[in-house]
Amino acid sequence: MKLFPHLAASLAAFGLYFSPAQAQQYSDAIRLNQVGFYPAAPKVAVIAGDAGDAFEVKDAKSGKTVLKGKLGAERTSQHSGKHTRLADFSTLRKQGSYIIEVAGLGKSAPFRISNKVHRDVAEAALKGYYYQRASIELPEKHAGKWARPAGHPDDKVLIHASAVSEGRPANAVISSSRGWYDAGDYNKYIVNSGITMGTLLSLYEDYPLYFEDFNTNIPESNNGVPDLLDEVVWNLRWMLTMQDPADGGVYHKLTNPRFDGMIMPDAAKNPRYVVRKGTAATLDFVAVMAQTSRVFKNFDNKFPGLADSCITAAVKGWQWAGKHPAVMYNQEAMNKEFDPDVVTGAYGDRSVKDEWIWAAAEMYATTGKPEYIKEVDLELQQPMALPTWGQVKTLGYYTLLRFAEKLKLPAEQSGALRKCILNYSDQLLTDLEKQPYHTVMGKVAQDYAWGSSSVAANQGVALLCAYRLSKDQKYLHAALGNLDYLLGRNATGYCFLTGFGSKRVMHPHHRPSIADGIVDPIPGLLSGGPNPGQQDKCAGYPNKFADESFTDNDCSYASNEIAINWNAPMVYLAAALEATLK
Repeated sequence: MKLFPHLAASLAAFGLYFSPAQAQQYSDAIRLNQVGFYPAAPKVAVIAGDAGDAFEVKDAKSGKTVLKGKLGAERTSQHSGKHTRLADFSTLRKQGSYIIEVAGLGKSAPFRISNKVHRDVAEAALKGYYYQRASIELPEKHAGKWARPAGHPDDKVLIHASAVSEGRPANAVISSSRGWYDAGDYNKYIVNSGITMGTLLSLYEDYPLYFEDFNTNIPESNNGVPDLLDEVVWNLRWMLTMQDPADGGVYHKLTNPRFDGMIMPDAAKNPRYVVRKGTAATLDFVAVMAQTSRVFKNFDNKFPGLADSCITAAVKGWQWAGKHPAVMYNQEAMNKEFDPDVVTGAYGDRSVKDEWIWAAAEMYATTGKPEYIKEVDLELQQPMALPTWGQVKTLGYYTLLRFAEKLKLPAEQSGALRKCILNYSDQLLTDLEKQPYHTVMGKVAQDYAWGSSSVAANQGVALLCAYRLSKDQKYLHAALGNLDYLLGRNATGYCFLTGFGSKRVMHPHHRPSIADGIVDPIPGLLSGGPNPGQQDKCAGYPNKFADESFTDNDCSYASNEIAINWNAPMVYLAAALEATLK
């Protein structure tokens, strides 16, 4: 396990610097956040095996018992029927390194109780984007043992036959470099970049002071701009190249016709195309550009003209979308009409109502002009929808609430927005005390969709919004519970963030991690998590139970791929909890 030097040092200091081989001596039946806990916050482990009634917390170095407790009442999983019991050790507040021991089941791996206990998690999850950068070498100084040559310069990208326009015939060449690789593959998609950028920019807007000293050792570190925003700019520069200067429309994606093999970026040489413009991509682009303009106005001395360029691009995109209000990206239909066929991630959508809501909210918040929003139905009479790449209206809600006072939103509108978030969060909290892992994540089987880890993280983001609105700690603690879920308190026993935990993901479906010949995967990447669809037909799934349908196997793109839109709420959740709980 070799991570960032400061992380290795901090883990070693707490006696937590052990290899996956060492982890085998620890009991898999004791499920807990494998990184640690804040001194004053709730601390819960879940016992997923037959045991007596008692547990003990011991100092990891001396073995001395520091707390004895009784296990809670038996709980039953609605997914598997298996039984669990809670070990609540919230009263232990002294900083240090500890283990939990249960008679008959053995010991947990060591964990920490300390301030800033998830700082390394937040930094690594953001640093994950650096490792996803296209068009640049990653030197050892910044990438450690995962250093690699530059791949995909993308300075000679072809116009696909579906994307021709005035001055840009089929096979014309444009430059569209930078950006982040989308997931385990090497393509770049505007729709998925949209929710990713929106989430990261919202994190900055919600907690700007926290990022003043948040250093992730990227080439831009210490340039007077928060590293979070420096990383965002790498993808922003690419997104700007995806707008057609002739009409303001935005290409749906930059892609190979087919996925690359399991090779390193610099070995991938196949031709790349920008493909058909669409309303969803254009509106996602508009939302991101409007939000970016707002944020980067404060950094005009570091990025002269960038804020102005972004709002200009946003206005042009808005105008294109007004003329083309519902142009859907249908890859199958496109392939019947144009060559070459494109079979990479479609990110197709059946409705763009939500994209209109998000784009309108961001344009209104940035410009202060109510005409952007007055014709848009915000759908506030409907239940809140958790953000996904195909459902982004709640990103607009978050923004309107953030600026409700400044925008002087009508009381009935701001009240309805507030109610929408709080009602959703209250529903998450219903029956929490009955849940087998004491998390709001996993209450219903639908939580275990493709990329279920991002469901847990996005639920956490919503709960944190509810906490900021209400100051009620029940929402804050539930958000923390979902971070506990992601870091090990779940039915698989895995910590889903690469590079962390005693039972860690070692074989993600991620081309560089597979092809680089290094045992440890690239750190700071959030694995997709349990997915009972098991669409990859990969061997190794333990069963079909929704909450256990996960295999740490690189063929498992259905449960063990990584994606930029999954990492974003993970960064948000970990960093926001750090900013709040200290």
